[in-house]
Amino acid sequence: MAKKKKVDSREIGLEMGLLLGRFFQQSEDLHYGYWPKDLEVQFSNFSTAQKNHSEYIIKNIPNNTRTILDVGAGAGGLASKLVAKGYSVDCVSPSEFLSNKIAEKLSASSDIFRCKFEDLNTEKKYDLIIFSESFQYIKLEIGLRKSLELLNEAGHMLICDFFRTSAKGKNPLQAGHDLTKFYASIENTEFENIKDEDITRETAPTIQILDEFLSECLGPLTELGSIYLDGNYPRFMKLLKWKFRQKFDKLNRTYFSGQINTEAHMKYVNYRLLLYKI
Repeated sequence: MAKKKKVDSREIGLEMGLLLGRFFQQSEDLHYGYWPKDLEVQFSNFSTAQKNHSEYIIKNIPNNTRTILDVGAGAGGLASKLVAKGYSVDCVSPSEFLSNKIAEKLSASSDIFRCKFEDLNTEKKYDLIIFSESFQYIKLEIGLRKSLELLNEAGHMLICDFFRTSAKGKNPLQAGHDLTKFYASIENTEFENIKDEDITRETAPTIQILDEFLSECLGPLTELGSIYLDGNYPRFMKLLKWKFRQKFDKLNRTYFSGQINTEAHMKYVNYRLLLYKI
């Protein structure tokens, strides 16, 4: 009997995020929002904040850019906006589910590389490589070296992503490269910095929205489900909680302990837009 392929929890999480966003916000964007001072921080404005995020990236695309490689392209929202503005866009996505979503949005003229960025093998070169909240998943040294290989002469790399700060204490937000290490690594490459903007405050309200969703919606729903199952299937639940106790403990610590909040984001995370050229 063929061994069943292991289900990737990140893949399931992305699919759930896409379904929730589509249902509640009529949006398929899978990234932070950008909240200017005049945009009220409430759930109903989240899709507007996400559109602001995409527009902020597009605004920072260098002049004379024609060809773009969108790395970790989500469900293709940004890529489709770029195509609508006349850019030639290819995408990299290791997720089969999201790659299919990208293909639905883009024409056959766009190549979709269904692999990790580190494993990408192509003869094509690009004027710009965009990492919108995807650089954090790529091995730092390999990612920088691969970007240099894929860029045209005088090409650019744009990173819009969050990094870890050097703040002391237990960081509940583990994602992202260490910012100090990133600066040290890119200093040893051919890249020249063109722009470096701190947008931590403009993106932090996204964490407030997430915290409210977890504490006011998902947390109570999870508790109600647990009460029902404990009452009706006590033996099964006892076995389930014992067998997966470590995973349940980790989920509770990560999502339902209240540690993921705006204060933690401001302390441990630095969200930046970085533009480099060769």
